[in-house]
Amino acid sequence: MKEEEVNRCQIQEWYPRFKSLSIKTQIHELPEPFIQYLLDDSSPFLLPISISNDDALPNRVHKPEDEEDYQVLEGSEDDSEPPSPPPSFPELELKIKESIESLGGAVFPKLNWSAPKDSAWISSTGSLRCTNFSEIALLLRSSDSLVHDLCHAYDSCGDKSSSRPPSFFLALRKWYSSLRPEMEFRCFVRGHNLVGISQREVTTFYPLLLEKKNYIERLIQEFYEANVHLKFESENYTFDVYVTNDERIKVLDFNPWGAFTLPMLFDWEELEETSREEGKTVDFRIVESQCAVRPGLKTAVPYDYLDVGPGSGWDQFLRSADDEYQRQTRSTEAGA
Repeated sequence: MKEEEVNRCQIQEWYPRFKSLSIKTQIHELPEPFIQYLLDDSSPFLLPISISNDDALPNRVHKPEDEEDYQVLEGSEDDSEPPSPPPSFPELELKIKESIESLGGAVFPKLNWSAPKDSAWISSTGSLRCTNFSEIALLLRSSDSLVHDLCHAYDSCGDKSSSRPPSFFLALRKWYSSLRPEMEFRCFVRGHNLVGISQREVTTFYPLLLEKKNYIERLIQEFYEANVHLKFESENYTFDVYVTNDERIKVLDFNPWGAFTLPMLFDWEELEETSREEGKTVDFRIVESQCAVRPGLKTAVPYDYLDVGPGSGWDQFLRSADDEYQRQTRSTEAGA
């Protein structure tokens, strides 16, 4: 993999071209002091001072005087250092506030590549829905998965020349409360050919998908040929889509082939083999029964960032789960 392939998957790179096919998004370049604030883990719940009282999170905003009872002082009081004042980013906050208003009052945030899905638990709604700057800052600063964007984006690149991109961007995407997780799919493109499609929410069985599988497959294939094929420069990549209630397709994201991108209901080895078989139709996979659900993945860490590589704990766990599924299937067939 090359750096240019990873760079193409940054939202500020692909969104302008696919804007009409995606969900409404406002993108802001982040100042370097804000990046350093995100990387500073000395006080996880330290939030910036908000210029708007409406944006404040009174139960979470860092107040030095609230920490006095928890400070351990060594030596005399003269030896202690006063706590650093909370940071403030008034210009960025004003831009974000304007964007949130223009997008209907609620957004979900992501950086160049990743969204802070693993920190959704910390929000009052248990989701990525944000209505102000303080909520966005809390999600971003509390996320471990964003460390990938900040420090490890090019780790899988053979021509790696840097550990981070020259600039970071915050994408604010319009929040839709009606989105259904079962209608989001990951599509795999190899050699400019669509070779696989996978249900993204692999922790749940949705009977409706069984009924609509062939139709959804046809919709996605037609969409790819008309709107994505040869319009995204990489030869090998993945892209995520959402199928709306009125049967339109929306592009959600682009990701590199392999590396930190998870293959969902596939594994990369079989995708590589599938792409070399001429004349083979697209392999569309969904969770087809309750027994086939990927168990134990509803954690604070998003599925896309779990280590499921060969030999990992999750790899062994999933193999055991697959063995159990096969055992149950054989037992069912034998009793039929």
